[in-house]
Order: sequence, then C-alpha cells, then structure tokens
Amino acid sequence: VPRAGWLRVGVERAESVAAHSWGVAWLVLALCPRGVDRGRALAIATIHDLAEVVVGDITPHDGVDPAAKSAAEEQAMAGMVAPLHHAGELNALWREYEDGSTPEGRFVKACDKLDMALMAAIYAEDQGAETREFVDSALARLSEPELRALARGTEHEET
Repeated sequence: VPRAGWLRVGVERAESVAAHSWGVAWLVLALCPRGVDRGRALAIATIHDLAEVVVGDITPHDGVDPAAKSAAEEQAMAGMVAPLHHAGELNALWREYEDGSTPEGRFVKACDKLDMALMAAIYAEDQGAETREFVDSALARLSEPELRALARGTEHEET
C-alpha cells in the first residue's frame, strides 16, 4: 500500500506503508530514550499502521470522519489478529499507539512524525516535491527536543 500523502503531492515511487513502518521501527531502535521499553515500543512500531492493509492509507485530505476512520481501523485490526492466540495483546499494542496511553505509544507516535519529516526532506531534495506541509505537520506534533531537532534539520532555508 503506497503512502497516500506522498502520492497527493506528486512523489514518484512513494514509500509503502510497510517501508514507513520499518522506518519508524528503526527510529525507535536508534533513538529510544531511557524510561521507554524499547521492545514494547518496537512491537508498537511494527503494528501501528497494520490496519492500513485493509482500510488503506486514509489522510486528513480524504475527508473521512476521524471517528469513522478509527472504527474502520479498529475493525480491521480485530479481524486480522483474531486467529492469533495473542490477539488481545496485539490489539492492546495498537491501541497504545492510537491513544498515546503509554510512554511507548507516545514515543512511537513521535517517531512516526519524525519519519514523515525525514521522508519529506528526501522527497523534496531528490524529486523537488513540495513537502513543506509534512515537515510543518511533524513539528506541530513533536514535543521531544531531540526529535524536534532532527525534524528541524530537514528544513531548508527559503531563497
């Protein structure tokens, strides 16, 4: 499933949701702070966008009601993991991300935003894509100083 936001701004060969999830997991592995359970955060990073396999990559620009999107993703997650003996644990990990109810869920959400800013910089540099909105969106949601600094490093001076 290609990342819909990149397609919307004309990125060619846009990353997939799976590639994005790997990028988020790498950021978790590399940047996990003390006080955050890295193993749990990696599990959350792995599962955080799994529902998109069924519902697609719905963006705010798609005009889908957030409650409807959440319900569809919850139903998709439940259906995908139902046959597994640890379905409850997997659903709980996904819910931690969605709700930001734990330090691990919040950290993965921050890494998700950082990954978006980093990819925006790559697409802007390599393809000349107009991706400023993605960096701005990430910065608006990042409160962690280290991650904000990394996202700010993606900003280019206006000429």
